Amino acid sequence: MYDKELVLEVLTQIHQAAATVSMRFKPIKSANDFTDSPGGMEKLDAICMQLIAIGESLKNIDKITGKSLLHKYPQIEWDKIKGMRDIISHHYFDVDAEVIFDVCQNHIDDLAKTVNQIIKDMSQ
Repeated sequence: MYDKELVLEVLTQIHQAAATVSMRFKPIKSANDFTDSPGGMEKLDAICMQLIAIGESLKNIDKITGKSLLHKYPQIEWDKIKGMRDIISHHYFDVDAEVIFDVCQNHIDDLAKTVNQIIKDMSQ
């Protein structure tokens, strides 16, 4: 068995990071909003930092739980999130603003909802 309280703490941090990404993304209407100004680039950098934290935290959950938790929630592509963390961290100059835009627009809210559901399920 794993440390449930630790996992809940990490899940809460992931949920907060996803909320931060959503908040920072609100004024962004296209990938060009990231790339066409210094302020947009700062937003991109700030969002990428949160995505790194999310991916790293998911890797930690896998370590803590022996990979027994996340697979129970297949609606999220956990490996892709962890892989994105690796790309942003190790190939930063290759980060594609279009990909980050797509993640923020189409996936981050689903991640937050699923993480919230995991927290609820574990708290019962």
